[in-house]
Amino acid sequence: VVYTQSEILQREVYLFERLDSPNREPMKHLKAICFLRPTKENVELLVQELRRPKYSVYFIYFSNVISKSDVKALAEADEQEVVAEVQEFYGDYIAVNPHVFSLNLLGCCRGRSWDPAQLARTTQGLTALLLSLKKCPMIRYQLSSEPAKRLAECVKQVITKEYELFDFRRTEVPPLLLILDRSDDAITPLLNQWTYQAMVHELLGINNNRIDLSRVPGISKDLREVVLSAENDEFYANNMYLNFAEIGTNIKNLMEDFQRRKPKEQQKLESIADMKAFVENYPQFKKMSGTVSKHVTVVGELSRLVAERNLLEVSEVEQELACQNDHSSALQSVRRLLQSPRVSELDAARLVMLYALRYERHGSSGLPALLEELRGRGGTDRYRKLVSAVVEYGGKRVRGSDLFSPKDAVAITKQFLKGLKGIENVYTQHQPLLQETLDQLIKGKLKDSQYPYLGPNTLRDRPQDIIVFLIGGATYEEALAVFNLNRSNPGVRIVLGGTTIHNTRR
Repeated sequence: VVYTQSEILQREVYLFERLDSPNREPMKHLKAICFLRPTKENVELLVQELRRPKYSVYFIYFSNVISKSDVKALAEADEQEVVAEVQEFYGDYIAVNPHVFSLNLLGCCRGRSWDPAQLARTTQGLTALLLSLKKCPMIRYQLSSEPAKRLAECVKQVITKEYELFDFRRTEVPPLLLILDRSDDAITPLLNQWTYQAMVHELLGINNNRIDLSRVPGISKDLREVVLSAENDEFYANNMYLNFAEIGTNIKNLMEDFQRRKPKEQQKLESIADMKAFVENYPQFKKMSGTVSKHVTVVGELSRLVAERNLLEVSEVEQELACQNDHSSALQSVRRLLQSPRVSELDAARLVMLYALRYERHGSSGLPALLEELRGRGGTDRYRKLVSAVVEYGGKRVRGSDLFSPKDAVAITKQFLKGLKGIENVYTQHQPLLQETLDQLIKGKLKDSQYPYLGPNTLRDRPQDIIVFLIGGATYEEALAVFNLNRSNPGVRIVLGGTTIHNTRR
């Protein structure tokens, strides 16, 4: 995720090995750079490596704080004195976008409380992030969530214990770490998306910048897995936050531009200058040809899935469930789609989940009938169980915030106006709860009673550096919201992180 293999080759690193691969040959003419998480297993593997070193010199970098006892164990194993240096180089998390990070953890809680191993891993990931950004923050957390409070306390403990590492130059306004719980907004990860990055993750799945296209009908061998990374792909960088309709136009322009630059087949390479020009332009051309074929394939597959699964219609009803408040119309729409053979089982279940989250306490709830219909479609109880699990995870009983009804008159008017004005795009009316929370935070209006500070100190000024972390995973829709908030609030920098990055399947 951090570096492409070709970039590393330019730095004269020619061999890539995993520490745990068993049959590595000794190569005493090579130096080794080791970059590892400081886990028990890794330290043990490194101890074995140093007892029988395969390379001439070792430069060891740990992605997080390592204990003195582990350093001692390594020193004792290094009898041949091959270790040239040991450093902590904080990078114990996955940097996904310039303002988004993930820990690639799935299922971090058991019920309403942390899985202890995952809590330890999340604490390490968050503290490494703070160290790499050189931030010693004040901490606020979501009061309604026990896991948020636990994580806040664990991070605070590390900061206190490693106070020398966290002794950064003080800024005028201290940075703020805000810890939230996914269960406060279970709606956002269940919606179909219509901006490029979010849509690719929803329909194809992005895994460490890689997309698996092996299921695409008639796919060529070299496109079975492609990499989408804004660092190395200009088209993706310019289009990741745009709507699908715009992407179609942009890809057409990309194609036309490519056609114009194509080297003419009959081009006569008569002089040395011709050959030189051809050789110089060829790598650019080759790179562009790779970019074009990749995005044409990805966009083509997205279009195919949208049509095949009838997603425009499905998405319109999802947005109605998430944003409008008209029970009878919503119920009719969901019923209509459940009866349509063009709607996949996953999408049918997703609609029932959204309906259940939205209208679970409604007097004339149609949920039992919808569940029966869902069962009739698939012939199994699997999705029924999932619907009740989702309500148990993110239902009204659990939520600390009011996900659906705005409290004050201003918010109600705003929603009404948005209803009138925002219809130009039915598919992207929804705003994640996170947007509202961060907006309140930036304006200094986020209630201490719902999001208390850990410890006695509070922030007097409006925050400028905000790190927001979602236990249970963030989404690319929220990444887009944070991107827009960063753009529209100069002087405020927000970084978004989560235990993972969700789509509906996850």
